[in-house]
Amino acid sequence: MFEYSLAFILITLVVAFLIGLAKGGVGGALGSLATPLMALVVPTKVAIGLVLPILMVGDVFSLAAYWRQWSWRSALLLIPGSVLGVTLATAFITNVPAEVLRIGLGIIVLLFTLYKLLENRILAAIHYRPRKWHGVAAGGFSGFLSTIAHSGAPPVSIYLLYQDFSPQKFIATSVLFFAVLNLIKVPYYIGADLIDLQSVWRVAWSFLVVPIGVWAGKWFGNHVSKQTFEKVIVTLLAITAALLLFT
Repeated sequence: MFEYSLAFILITLVVAFLIGLAKGGVGGALGSLATPLMALVVPTKVAIGLVLPILMVGDVFSLAAYWRQWSWRSALLLIPGSVLGVTLATAFITNVPAEVLRIGLGIIVLLFTLYKLLENRILAAIHYRPRKWHGVAAGGFSGFLSTIAHSGAPPVSIYLLYQDFSPQKFIATSVLFFAVLNLIKVPYYIGADLIDLQSVWRVAWSFLVVPIGVWAGKWFGNHVSKQTFEKVIVTLLAITAALLLFT
């Protein structure tokens, strides 16, 4: 039976605030903290389902902020692969024991942490020639990681970074893709019993925190160095990964 413990309420508030920060422009590794943090207070499968509606509320603000500044073509190239990724990830989630899924989530968070630490070196080492199938591949990897841990940003970021977009178009296209991806995940999550109306209701009270996070994200973007902020987030990611793997 689901219980509203103090720990659950506090973590849900933090998750909603972090998602708002990410949607407000701080971005970076913030969104990838949501699921592992939630998994510290509820079973991993429950955490995955509870985070999705909060993300979708955040998507509304992101789409409004970057309305029609995106590249439809690049976003559409990502969609077919993402559907395959979501399908495979959902099959994985529904066929592995809860403890294995928790460890898998910890490993994904740890790998994401390593990626953020080495991001500049990785991007500098890539000698890229654009191909249409790259969008399909990036969408597939992103769909898989996003379905399991809501942390599918790296493959898409790498793909879009080399499309010669302006910063606004880069962010807007990413925003559009993840808003569509989150919608794609809904029927899969329902079919896998990861989400239902009750689970949405369980976190609906936290939706009001998302716009506060968005406002704070805009403030942080103007007053705090992105590099400094991401160092803090990467540290939190590493700690969260350790808690998932070793507790």
